[in-house]
Amino acid sequence: MDAERFDMPRYLSVLPLFSDLSQLERERLAQGCQLRRLTSGDIVFRAGDVCEAFHVVVLGQVKLYVASPSGQEKVIDLVGPGQSFAEAVMFLGKPYILSAQALADTLLMSVSKQAVFSEIEQDPRFAMLMLAGISRRLHGLVRDVEGYALRSGMQRLIGYLLRDVQGEGAVNTGVLTVSLPVSKATIASRLSLTPEYFSRVLHELEVEGLIEIDKRKIRILDVQRLASYGSH
Repeated sequence: MDAERFDMPRYLSVLPLFSDLSQLERERLAQGCQLRRLTSGDIVFRAGDVCEAFHVVVLGQVKLYVASPSGQEKVIDLVGPGQSFAEAVMFLGKPYILSAQALADTLLMSVSKQAVFSEIEQDPRFAMLMLAGISRRLHGLVRDVEGYALRSGMQRLIGYLLRDVQGEGAVNTGVLTVSLPVSKATIASRLSLTPEYFSRVLHELEVEGLIEIDKRKIRILDVQRLASYGSH
């Protein structure tokens, strides 16, 4: 994608956060947006950096994580195309409390704090849209905490594999192929599992005839059986 020809207002119109804005409002907001091209491994920001914008992944994948003094990482979230992050920190006026890193070639849109605050001053509706976006992320984090507390590691991993299966009708579709977007170690950290446990569970599911593993591609041989296995 050619960043110089990127139609920023048009892209803003397809994001849930900005879809209710008028064309004039999107054009005004676009003036405060900046595109960045990142390669895998590039740092978006580090914990402690000043937060002057929030960010939207246009293409690629970004890892949000915290690191211990010894260098160990805990992946907080994996952010894909169309998803935003760092809105809440921007409103707090405090430094970033975690770090962000590109996991693939990524096109990132940064929306400046000044542009957001200016839009809120002109139309309070925009504040409601921002609050809705922050609330969605908060609800996602609450679901994560609930999952860590109430679901076994096996259930969390199976839930991740079946994350795109919606409703009972989809559960009965039989075979499903899932491509892991990032390394198994990164997904394990996201699910609060050790890489060893993650691999052990995948091996168990393969021995049970529920999945077939080919590097980052996992072929789920029976979606319904796999979903039921997770409840054991």
